[in-house]
Amino acid sequence: MVASIPSTGAVASTTWVTSFLQHLPAPAGEMEAVQWRGREALSRQPLPSRRQEDWRFTDLAPLTALAPAPEPTTSSSPSSWPEPAADVLRLRLDAPGDPLAGQSLPAGISLLSSEEVQQALGHTLATCNCEQHWPVELNQATATWVLALRVSGAVATTLELVSEATGDGVLRPVRVLLLLEEKASLDVLQVQLGAGASLSSLVLEAHLGRESQLRHGLLALGEGPACFLAHLAVEQEPRSRLESVWASHGWALSRFEPRVVQVDGEATTNLKALQLAEGQQLVDTHSRVEFRGPEGQLDQLHKAIADDRGHSVFNGAVKVPRAAQRTKAAQLSRNLLLSSQARIDTKPELEIVADDVRCAHGATVSRLQTDELFYLQSRGLSAAVAAGLLKRGFCEEVLGALPGAAAAWSPLQRLLGEG
Repeated sequence: MVASIPSTGAVASTTWVTSFLQHLPAPAGEMEAVQWRGREALSRQPLPSRRQEDWRFTDLAPLTALAPAPEPTTSSSPSSWPEPAADVLRLRLDAPGDPLAGQSLPAGISLLSSEEVQQALGHTLATCNCEQHWPVELNQATATWVLALRVSGAVATTLELVSEATGDGVLRPVRVLLLLEEKASLDVLQVQLGAGASLSSLVLEAHLGRESQLRHGLLALGEGPACFLAHLAVEQEPRSRLESVWASHGWALSRFEPRVVQVDGEATTNLKALQLAEGQQLVDTHSRVEFRGPEGQLDQLHKAIADDRGHSVFNGAVKVPRAAQRTKAAQLSRNLLLSSQARIDTKPELEIVADDVRCAHGATVSRLQTDELFYLQSRGLSAAVAAGLLKRGFCEEVLGALPGAAAAWSPLQRLLGEG
């Protein structure tokens, strides 16, 4: 028998993971057992390979270029951050210790007990079949604390969860668990900031009870060689409603993986996304929505702009088994390709077994329309200003759906580099 020789890429991947694990601090805190399990899982598997179908467009070179010896650090709140509105509760999830210290939770929101956290943590990840994904294991291996909340009734206050990773070698893991009871409603805005050779890791689990509603927004803004890996796992009970909007720009590598399961159908899922890639940035979204019962609804819109040598990837899977009769699902991928050296890979896909459904998907890749540019220039605008206006219009359809608290962060200006 001839033993196979690992490829150079596989050896480098294993070396990176080994070095990363060796430089992590010892597990501690309420997440100690979870950290041990995550580290054991990472030790048994290398980095994802481009030989894997759902990673074949994802170049992990920006991640492996980071020094694998992250140490959590925290800076004071930057003066450039906007002040939250009166109806917004800001929690810094990168602060040392308990981010709830000195804070009063609004009516309708309470902390889960340690026993409830142990019971619920990871349940939705397993339901969505992503508990063993490499980015999830990375988060579980490093997160020392979880923001675990129960939501009852209609919460008038928006939760704003902010995390920042700034500086070389900084790792910022964030873990959030939300349990919405029957007829509860909540608005959540997550703001993730990154700069320097840093790595940000986010895992959010949410369980939506019957007739509950979660309006979720993620504004992910990076700079330079910073990398961002995120998972959103949601399970919906009948007549619940999920509205999730995410927007990303500036990361050397950004990969976002939303996973939604309608456990018994009869739920509504609205997903919107906007990702911008320029320079040599790679921004990657892999979504999956699964209907396990009848009369579910999905409306998904994914937009991307790729310029310079930027690379945008979208893979949107929708699964409609035989039990999901009378499902209505629409998925659309719209993309702007602004450079001959930029690249867009888009793959909306439907897997349908049920025979009584109304499902559609589509994808477009285009440049800025010459007739629209001509019209604006004929009104006295320069070519650059005209192109900027068209890009703003392309983005506003998604950004306008973010929770109202996002307006303070000027998302359109930040994403287009205007502020």
